[in-house]
Amino acid sequence: MFRLCQRAVFIHKQRSGFRFRLVFPSCSSYSTSQVRLGVLQRVSDKYERFLEQRFPRFYILYRTLRRGFQLLFEDVKEVRRIKRIMRSNNIHHRELPYRDMERLLLFRRDMIKAVPLVVISLPPFAVGLVFVLMCLFPRQLLFRHFWTPQQQRKFQAITHLKRSKHQAEILNNLVWTIPHVDKWPRRTLLLSLCAKIQSGVHPSVSELNAICEVFSGPPLGMQYLAPRHLRSLGSQLPVIVWLPSFLVRRRLTTKALDLLYLDRALDSLGLDQLSDEEMKRACDLRGLSPSHLSSSQCREWLQQWLQFSIQVKAFSSFCWLIQLTDPV
Repeated sequence: MFRLCQRAVFIHKQRSGFRFRLVFPSCSSYSTSQVRLGVLQRVSDKYERFLEQRFPRFYILYRTLRRGFQLLFEDVKEVRRIKRIMRSNNIHHRELPYRDMERLLLFRRDMIKAVPLVVISLPPFAVGLVFVLMCLFPRQLLFRHFWTPQQQRKFQAITHLKRSKHQAEILNNLVWTIPHVDKWPRRTLLLSLCAKIQSGVHPSVSELNAICEVFSGPPLGMQYLAPRHLRSLGSQLPVIVWLPSFLVRRRLTTKALDLLYLDRALDSLGLDQLSDEEMKRACDLRGLSPSHLSSSQCREWLQQWLQFSIQVKAFSSFCWLIQLTDPV
């Protein structure tokens, strides 16, 4: 049929002397314009209003996921920029400015938490299962970008409640280890300090500095701690505690050093440069629940924390820095 049509067109062209030419529409007429973008935006707004009116719970989930992917995409762009800076200047991530270092550390923590969800989604036709699991276990499988504000407050309270439960266990481990400390004055200072913390009184920075050297060697140095004590400390930082003890020890060492260098970068930046949201995030990262604290109280606590942290030697007393985290 197609050949017959071609033959007819050829005969007609020969008889009439008509010059045959095919005209294709230019691609520029189909280029994206502001009008088309406006139409698409109006359609999207109508679709969102329809979801909000007819399916309010699904609309909340839809908005949360969309906003989460937008924030995740922004984080990926920022992390790529930070990586380029590190490669061009040949520096370690612990030499970065405060905001860049914090963003990189939080991004790594979020990506580690997202690994199980990625592994589950690898088999074919597993997208539906992944979506169901995301809805059923948001705290375990998702991270902060994909939580609603209510979920963020709820999950933050759950995390700090678990920290507070393990804090008592950490203090008990310290008390049981005190008889093995070599010098008697150090034992007395450490025992009085543990009793003060257990009674709910916050020690001063000078009292903490007085016993800081106890944690640079046996029995309370990081390399000398028992596996039970290590796993209790792992609850204060995002460390997988069911790993072998040598891996838990390594991860705790890395996390403590990251926190120590992050404190130094924050001290160089200055607390006055932080916004209220950054201030609360800094308290949460160091173990303090900011949900019931004002910005001035968070600032005062961070000042005391930095006053102690910047005097800690990087490779000798950072174990005490972890055990200092206060989930109150």
